[in-house]
Amino acid sequence: MKNGKVIKSGTGYDLAQEMQLVNTYSRRELSPEEVYLFSVALCDNDIDRDHERFTVESLFALEKLFVGKTGIIDHDPTAKNQKARIISCKVEAVQGSKTALGDELFRLTARAYMRRTEGNAELIDLIDAGIVKEVSVGCSVGRTVCSICRQDLHSPSCSHVKGHRYQGELCYGELCDPADAYEFSFVAVPAQRAAGVIKSEKKERTMMDIKKLLECERVTLGSEEISALREYIDGLKSDADCVKAYRDELLQRLSDGFRDKGIEPDYAVAKSIAQKLSIGEIRSLLNAVQAHRGANVCPQLVPDQRASGMSNTEFRI
Repeated sequence: MKNGKVIKSGTGYDLAQEMQLVNTYSRRELSPEEVYLFSVALCDNDIDRDHERFTVESLFALEKLFVGKTGIIDHDPTAKNQKARIISCKVEAVQGSKTALGDELFRLTARAYMRRTEGNAELIDLIDAGIVKEVSVGCSVGRTVCSICRQDLHSPSCSHVKGHRYQGELCYGELCDPADAYEFSFVAVPAQRAAGVIKSEKKERTMMDIKKLLECERVTLGSEEISALREYIDGLKSDADCVKAYRDELLQRLSDGFRDKGIEPDYAVAKSIAQKLSIGEIRSLLNAVQAHRGANVCPQLVPDQRASGMSNTEFRI
């Protein structure tokens, strides 16, 4: 069992996309108000209390294996203890943090959800209060490599013991080749010191965030967000007026271009076609009309350049 912690989430998540992931597991479509979404740092590549560490390669393998796995209490695999489910995982570098060995710290972070029910209300409240924070993961790996001799720690060829020092060097096991991921559990003391519910910086909602929230059935916006949304809509209206004026100008230039070429299309037909054209299509058609020089057609009756006067002999068939 390897451990993590629950993380306090910011607002930098796509709610509509996450609800789609949630509803891939539910038998009926759930609304955002019915679920509690949170982030969990499942494990990392630092040496834990068991003197073991995941390699970065193993974290990326677990990134795929943990998606869809359940969250339970104290590793008790009973139906009544099922509380949450993982909808996505991501390996990320923890900026400014190093492992005990001085390497860059990477952690496997998951997004999970719980149903907002009376039975889960106390657990959700304890998570929000930071009381229930630590988690532990259950998974299996193909090999545990000794950091001293690089042999399998469980094989006869390795004589080293985890946690002991050999010529000043700490012996630990590298967890390699993950075979399966089973679950994550809320526990009191995790093996990995940094695993659990994660705290992240709160980010202001961007206009794209607000737009995505508006796609939900219910949404609550603050006064500043409402003001920003109004300003954004006013800006769109102003831009739309400029675009309409530019489009009208292009259509007039197109009409003048046809007239210069001696083409007089039916007004009703021309207007109907113009309404269906985009600005790019109008510009393309205008460029074609302006580049058109007309066909080099020779009339049937050609004046004889050698003839003079106004007699009928000027024209020859």
